[in-house]
Amino acid sequence: MKLRSALLAATVLAAPIAAKAEAISGLYIGAGAGANWLQEETLKSVGFPQAGIRQTNIDRRGLTSTKVRSDIGPIGVVSVGYGLGNGLRLEVEGSYRSNRYNRLSGGGLNGFNSARGDERKYGGMLNVLYDFDPNVLGLGFFPAAITPYVGLGAGYVWAQQQNTSFSGNIGPTVGFPAGGRELVRTNQGQGAFAYQAIVGAAFPIESVPGLAITAEYRFLGLQGERTYNYQYFAPGVATRATLKFNEEYNHSAMIGIRYAFNAAPPPPPPAPAPVVQREAARTYLVFFDWDRADLTDRARQIIAEAAQATTRVQVTRIEVSGHTDKSGTARYNQGLSVRRAQNVASELVRLGVPRQAITVQGFGETRPLVQTADGVREPQNRRVEIVLR
Repeated sequence: MKLRSALLAATVLAAPIAAKAEAISGLYIGAGAGANWLQEETLKSVGFPQAGIRQTNIDRRGLTSTKVRSDIGPIGVVSVGYGLGNGLRLEVEGSYRSNRYNRLSGGGLNGFNSARGDERKYGGMLNVLYDFDPNVLGLGFFPAAITPYVGLGAGYVWAQQQNTSFSGNIGPTVGFPAGGRELVRTNQGQGAFAYQAIVGAAFPIESVPGLAITAEYRFLGLQGERTYNYQYFAPGVATRATLKFNEEYNHSAMIGIRYAFNAAPPPPPPAPAPVVQREAARTYLVFFDWDRADLTDRARQIIAEAAQATTRVQVTRIEVSGHTDKSGTARYNQGLSVRRAQNVASELVRLGVPRQAITVQGFGETRPLVQTADGVREPQNRRVEIVLR
């Protein structure tokens, strides 16, 4: 019960802060297979109702901690679900699990000492799952295309014991006079309310929209006790016996496949851009180092491009406007902007542009290209604009 409460609390706390990564919208189907580990099952009590011996607690009869151990067995799951488009998914599943009994632990010399047979479980569950963005939860080690998810489920499981027998000198231990050696029963099952928690991740197949590979861990519990009828054999005696099992826990690891029917197809590749004959630019930006008005090599290259453009486009005048960032006083920046503009104009003249076609002005820090707080040294604001009119 504590484990169920912890899993429920973790899922409820995670859901409000989770955001969908690639949310499923609409119908989907899935299937998975893997391995199931059945925790030790506890034999709680034994009885002989035809002999008037009711269920007797095994621990009180010297059979302390009698537990049935099993081999790891297969699990298969099929599901149909519906995504709400916001990360939440509702799902109905059918499942099959099988584990073979291999031995008993505990019980002592006067109790059960061997077990064999299978336990097969057939279940139907209703699950609520949530897909989330790993970056929201600080799980940056997930690739962006992978969608982790968690879920809770509830339903009904039919636990079928197949060709099962438990051997040992159990009769005298619980007060039955005959010295029987074996309890045998075949093909009887009992249902129980079941609950589960799911943790997994989906790996989408990019070439097939909607198709994904899934990897999951599932915890399944069967609520309450289950009682099975056996046949008890002793010299000259054949009577019915009952064994009661405690709550059961299963752990499963699976690999599966999932297909969402309403997944959007990948966008078509963009059409090639038409080739357009490049026109000469009419605005050029020349940038300066902080608190400097001299021209860098890159600045001279841009000024040369502007000078060449005046020979390819019709120009009536050339505006050269100086600007600064906001790291100095307004008065100082006004003078600095004028010096920058004058240096650019002089370089244009040197390159053959008529001086009378050039107008020079400085705006200081009043017309920033990037809005900043006072005192910020913004490189894009330290500029001269050359505009061909």
